[in-house]
Amino acid sequence: MNTKYTTTTAILFAFLASLVALAGCGQGQDTAPVTDESAAAPIVELTDEQIDSIVRQSYRFVAIYNVNNKGAFDTENPMSAGGTNRFFANTQLADHNLKAIARPNNDTLYVSSLIDLTREPVIIESPAFDSKYVSMMITGYDHYVNIPMSTRQGDFSEPSRLLLYSERTPGYSGEAIDGVDKVAEMSGDFVSVVYRVMPHANEPERMARNLEAMQSIKATPLSEFQPGATAPQAAEIAFPDFGRSDDDVFENNLLEVMQFVFNHTTFDANDPIDREILATFEPLGVVPGRDFDADNVAQIDGARLRAAAEKIFNEEMARTTDPQFLMDNGTKLFLLKGNITGDILLFQSIIGPLGQPATEAVYPAIMTADGTPMNAMHDYVVRMPADAMPPATAFWSMTLYDTENGFFLPNDRKKYSVGENAGFQLDEDGGIAVYASAEQPAGVPDANWLPMARGDYGVDIILRLYAPDLQAFASWALPTAEPVE
Repeated sequence: MNTKYTTTTAILFAFLASLVALAGCGQGQDTAPVTDESAAAPIVELTDEQIDSIVRQSYRFVAIYNVNNKGAFDTENPMSAGGTNRFFANTQLADHNLKAIARPNNDTLYVSSLIDLTREPVIIESPAFDSKYVSMMITGYDHYVNIPMSTRQGDFSEPSRLLLYSERTPGYSGEAIDGVDKVAEMSGDFVSVVYRVMPHANEPERMARNLEAMQSIKATPLSEFQPGATAPQAAEIAFPDFGRSDDDVFENNLLEVMQFVFNHTTFDANDPIDREILATFEPLGVVPGRDFDADNVAQIDGARLRAAAEKIFNEEMARTTDPQFLMDNGTKLFLLKGNITGDILLFQSIIGPLGQPATEAVYPAIMTADGTPMNAMHDYVVRMPADAMPPATAFWSMTLYDTENGFFLPNDRKKYSVGENAGFQLDEDGGIAVYASAEQPAGVPDANWLPMARGDYGVDIILRLYAPDLQAFASWALPTAEPVE
């Protein structure tokens, strides 16, 4: 396998397969949405191909619904904010107990909130940060990724206010507000706002300043921001149940969840992806603006949907080891609407929701020289000489995961990454050798060792480059993982 990666080759996440046609279920039709709530949906006999296509098209909504709502409401989620319009700041780097999201990182800290725009606009108030890297990522249930602010774009050197609204937010249509720096229209009524902050963990005083800044972020409804304004009456929002896994939603309440996200998402009649999914779900009784009624939607065998979701998940995970697959799709992830295909939307939602576009961060997978999947029955070393260090203008990190779940590997040292925050030690020439092994090799600095329990299971090593130099990255040779004999 050629280890000289181009920009498109080096990124882990990508997607190839074309969407399976949903023959007989409305694909490609320009039919106007059904608005008569008294009209019962027809009984639809679905083929395996149609079930497959329903899952492929809806996976991104299901995945983000689960991630966003767990972040707001899941009492078992250690990163839950406990409701909407509340920010949770995780002031400690994640460890192996974090199971809420696949492939979390251990090099930045998160501040997150699910923002409710159904009542009035909300102003996100951000402080200044003393950090090499900070970004604000926003996405609705449709999983189009916005990065309205980042240090790469010159933000966060001063405090700022960003007003968010959607086309359904009552009493507001985008006008300027005194004291607000930026206004942004969102594609959904419920959007996740996630800050990534490099804390500078090796500089205690600097880290303390950044932790204080993280905890000062707040969401302020417009009525509270404007003196004398009257807050609108709060309406009760009935959220469908989220699942412990995405498969649970597919099996138990897919149509209910899709009805909810349809009612709170902006669709574009000129967008082919929007037209396709609306046409797919219309014959099933799910259309924007309708209250969910179990008696007026198609009855679909949940076990078939779950089986299809499991199959699709495994197929797309397998793509991550295909070098041609990576080459063709490397920088096409986590983009704005109109700049990304339905295929890529599916894959990014499966492999790890809520990532960032390549301008902010790239996530290349480190592989073996011959492409053989890594297994914890063996030890590995990744070598990067001084003249081939990662081309990141902010910072880089290297993280070890189990392949099946995308979680950190449990260890008493709570060491999951090598990087500026997690610690690393360069050699005399300015290069580094990072070991993933069951025992710490003799002479290897503790900071450069990624421990793993010996066992017959797959492991992955992901490299993260924040604010990458994409021109240099285009010709950079990605390192390989060498088995240690």
